[in-house]
Amino acid sequence: MPGPGVGFEYPPKSVSWCKRDLLLFAQSIGCKAEELHFLYELHPNFVPFPTYPLALSFKLDSSDVVDFYAAQKSIAIPGVPVFDPARVVDGQRRIEFFKQLPTSSEGKRFESRTKVVGVYDKGRPGSVVETQTDIVDTANHEVYSRIHTSSFYVNQGNWGGPKGPATQNFPPPKDKKPDAVFENQTTPETPLLYRLNGDYNPLHADPEPGKKMGFGGVIIHGLYSWNWACHGLLQHLGGSDPANIKEYQARFASPVRGGDKLVASAWKTGEIKDGWEEIRFQVQIEGGKVVLSNGRALMKCVGPAPQSKL
Repeated sequence: MPGPGVGFEYPPKSVSWCKRDLLLFAQSIGCKAEELHFLYELHPNFVPFPTYPLALSFKLDSSDVVDFYAAQKSIAIPGVPVFDPARVVDGQRRIEFFKQLPTSSEGKRFESRTKVVGVYDKGRPGSVVETQTDIVDTANHEVYSRIHTSSFYVNQGNWGGPKGPATQNFPPPKDKKPDAVFENQTTPETPLLYRLNGDYNPLHADPEPGKKMGFGGVIIHGLYSWNWACHGLLQHLGGSDPANIKEYQARFASPVRGGDKLVASAWKTGEIKDGWEEIRFQVQIEGGKVVLSNGRALMKCVGPAPQSKL
């Protein structure tokens, strides 16, 4: 018997984007000047960075800032307590790539369609809501990407719901040197740039929400680190070609503050199915905590990105 809320479908929401949105996203996650096909709209191979659909689930069809908390208070899930969106953090995200987005939604109509996969009561720490979001072309109902989201509502548990299944883990290989290591020095401005993609959670700009949630102040979007790591994998292992990544995921393990230096390590497993190799990775603060764990991608490993030419 399905648990509370399972299968509940939110009303579909219109999403739209333009080339400028794609340029901002690529810039905000660390794409480099040699990758002009992500950063220059007149490049003959100009293309969206593959994880851009995650930004659409926040941006929707707005071209201006939005009230994040109001936007999250949309519709209650039947049979589940109403959770406070002011105390929610990302748990884990996974995205499957089916078809490349066009460089603009102009002339087409796309929707974000979300349904509940599970709602789990983790006791005193909080509750987990798992959803599946498809980015769909409404003309033919073709799914371009599928986003699996696990959201953790801090200190909002003990309501008698199911505990949920054990999560599948993808730890890094033991006693094996990474096949790729890349790093990034964040700044206090890092979340202020990334939020312009549509994720306007005050937690990433105003110190007060972070203090109330026990983080001590502003923290960087988990999705910034998540998207930055995907860019690094594609840049170092996939030749910066979106066609070389099929699936990508990571769990949000610890918060990141502006000024922290991120270090990512990636391992090729040698496990290849239908041409796609499983990659394991993790991201940590230099000399400190792991911030992205359970990192896994399915890729075609062709080496580092070549110099982008016009």
